[in-house]
Amino acid sequence: MTNATNILHVDMDAFYASVEQRDNPSLRGKPVVVGGNKRGVVAAASYEARKFGIRSAMPMKEAMRKCPNLVQINTRMSDYAAVSKQIFSIFLEFTPIIEKLSLDEAFLDVSNSIRLFGDEINIATKIKDSIFQQTGLTASIGIAPNKLVAKIASDLDKPDGIFFISNHNMQEVLDPLPVQVIPGIGPETLARLQRIKVFTVGDLRQTSKGHLEPIFGRFTKQAQEKAAGIDKRSVRPNRERKSISAEVTFNSDVFDRPIMYRELLKLAEQTSSRLRAEQLVAGTVHIKVRKADFSTSTRQCSLLPPNNLTKSVYTAALNLLDKWLTTYPDTELRLLGVGCSQLAPDIQTDLFSTDILANKANLEQTVDKIRARFGHTSLSRARSIDSEEIM
Repeated sequence: MTNATNILHVDMDAFYASVEQRDNPSLRGKPVVVGGNKRGVVAAASYEARKFGIRSAMPMKEAMRKCPNLVQINTRMSDYAAVSKQIFSIFLEFTPIIEKLSLDEAFLDVSNSIRLFGDEINIATKIKDSIFQQTGLTASIGIAPNKLVAKIASDLDKPDGIFFISNHNMQEVLDPLPVQVIPGIGPETLARLQRIKVFTVGDLRQTSKGHLEPIFGRFTKQAQEKAAGIDKRSVRPNRERKSISAEVTFNSDVFDRPIMYRELLKLAEQTSSRLRAEQLVAGTVHIKVRKADFSTSTRQCSLLPPNNLTKSVYTAALNLLDKWLTTYPDTELRLLGVGCSQLAPDIQTDLFSTDILANKANLEQTVDKIRARFGHTSLSRARSIDSEEIM
């Protein structure tokens, strides 16, 4: 940990959608969303799509209504994970103090890097340039004395920007911003604040404690500290990842088991590929099933020995699904998911006790590399392909 205060928040611009537009030039300039089918939600929206009011987590049906010409692309998580690995390798060229928030977002403490690379603005510029040169993608970077303000700053010059907030200009920049930029202020809290004429960060900072306590209660002081740009949290490298998962919402409810099994295999492939991309193994596999009436169940089992092989993850998930279907026969599924937890670093000398396991791991890593270079559909297991896809 460090007590220094030169923090970058790096946020890739519309990451999933940008990868799709990079890999398929015909999508450039078009409104693109990445995510599930018409009954799913938007995972990412290109900037062209955002002009129509489309955002992440929006139901796909609503997105389609807002933009009838919207291009919907299915997620390719293994491809995004491979690009993410490139990006985080670039971060490591400038600092080892990296807190990964997601595949496309991280905090970097560059306080000890300034002597080598120049000031924080120079470092941010070099990182952006390296990302673009190596991946063809753009990033927006916020620079500030702490994590809270750096994250706010990264949104102030999007896309492809750098925004610097120092202790000297902090209140000048923060005060006019809408109060909802403060983390934790959702729609209900926002409505209550607006009723007492608190519209901006400056309003929150300067409003009397007595007026705010009915809204924030014991968190009033913390809310006003955030409005003043106070954040004592340090960047936490090697942040523990709790789980990795993938799921699909079907276009229409699924009754046929062969279709369930095929989709389950695809989900197991996506999940295990992400494990390998992040150099992790899993000790637990779990499935998520949602019926047509929206009732949702989860089941889990141990994976012994812990590993990241597609076949192991799929076999465990298949056993869980079959047991669930025995309890709930003749059930139609709306959603199916596969996930892994109890994650640990992939130390092959401990994991692969036999040559067979080692050979399987090497084979799957080779497949990952081919897909990263030529696209996820360049190699597919026969069982995961719909017969209509090869007609």
